[in-house]
Amino acid sequence: MKLFYFIMALASGFGLAIQAAVNSRLSSGVHNQPLMAAFISFAVGTLCLGLLAIFQVQWSGIGSALTHQPWWRWLGGLLGASAVFTTIFLAPRIGITNTMFLFILGQLIAGMLVDSFGWIQMPVRAVYWYKYAGLGVMFIGLIFFMFGDRLFKS
Repeated sequence: MKLFYFIMALASGFGLAIQAAVNSRLSSGVHNQPLMAAFISFAVGTLCLGLLAIFQVQWSGIGSALTHQPWWRWLGGLLGASAVFTTIFLAPRIGITNTMFLFILGQLIAGMLVDSFGWIQMPVRAVYWYKYAGLGVMFIGLIFFMFGDRLFKS
């Protein structure tokens, strides 16, 4: 894979943690309403993507393509909105690092299932024992990270 893709993924992960902090502060600025903060965040994102789409999208045939999508393909927006709301809600309660750690673990588990079984019309990719071992190491790391102060108090 190209190094650029790895850097892009890493930068996006970095951005998710920063987004959680920014949106958490936005929530406190709108009278501690995480749902309103998520709405504002998505509205700003929609405007930004809309401006880019005006100049970058090939618009011919989009209307027809939109009407022929299976219902489940519309769930991406719901899942994205849920993730944004969840980060806003959880960041001040359990911390950004704990929130992101759990997000990453959940993403890895779901990704391995999608890759293993080809769910959601994705290509099947082999998931070998060492990937499960790596996930197990991350899970142990999560336990140390989140509960280490309780586990290792003298």
